[in-house]
Amino acid sequence: MTDASRESRVLDAVVALVDSLLHDFDVVELLTDLTERCTQLLDVASAGLLLADPRQQLHLMASTSDRTEEIELFQLQADEGPCLDCFASGTAVSIADLSEATTRWPQFAPAARSAGFASVHAVPMRAAGSVLGALGLFGTRTGELNEADLLVGHSLAHVASVAIVQEHPPTIETVLPHLRTALASHVVVEQAKGFLRERLDITVSQALALLRRYARASGTHLSELARQLMSDPGSRPPILAALSDLAATDG
Repeated sequence: MTDASRESRVLDAVVALVDSLLHDFDVVELLTDLTERCTQLLDVASAGLLLADPRQQLHLMASTSDRTEEIELFQLQADEGPCLDCFASGTAVSIADLSEATTRWPQFAPAARSAGFASVHAVPMRAAGSVLGALGLFGTRTGELNEADLLVGHSLAHVASVAIVQEHPPTIETVLPHLRTALASHVVVEQAKGFLRERLDITVSQALALLRRYARASGTHLSELARQLMSDPGSRPPILAALSDLAATDG
C-alpha cells in the first residue's frame, strides 16, 4: 500500500467516525467500529478498548475477537498488562516482543503469547485532564508500531474519548455521567450477547455481529436493541425470530 493510499484510508476512517458524532449515535456501536478500524489501518491483528468507571476500575467496552476479549479480561483479572500500565501512567505503552516482557507482566505475557499474540501496544484515552481508559492493540508478529501507526492510534483513541464525553470543553463533572451511561450500555449489550449465545448456540462474536446487523437494518441503536431483547417481553419474540433468521443465512 502506498503512503498516499494509506493516508486516504486513515482520513476516510476518521471522517466517518467523526461524522457519526454529529448524528444520533450509539456509543457501544461506535467504539466497536473504532476497534475494527484499528485492525484495518494499523499493523495489528486485533484491538480492544478499556474504559474506567468513576472509581477508576477498568471495564472492557469493545474488542475485535473472542480471543482479544479473553486476553483483555485476563489482563483485568491479573491486574497487569499494557492497558493497565497505560491507564496508570497516562502514556503510551509499546512492547515489540512479548517474550521479553515476562518480568514486567509474569501472568499476562505468557497468557497473551499462548493466545497467539507476539507484540502489544496501548494508547491512553484522555478528556478533562483525566485518563478515561486505554486502547489496546495486539499484534501476531513482533515489532514496534511505527510513528505513523502510533499517531493514528492516538487519533482513534481521541475520537473514542470525544464519543464518550460528548462535551466541549469537558469537565470532570460532565465526564462522569457519560462514563456511567457508556458503561451501562455496554453491560446490557454483553447480557444480550450471552443470551443469544445460549439461545442460538453461537459464539459471542457472532452474537455481537448479529445484533449490529439487525440494529443497522432496523435503524435502532445497538444498546437499545439489547435492552428490548433483555427487558421487553413483548419485543423479544420478533427480535429473536429475526436474529435467528439472520443466523440461519450466515450458516
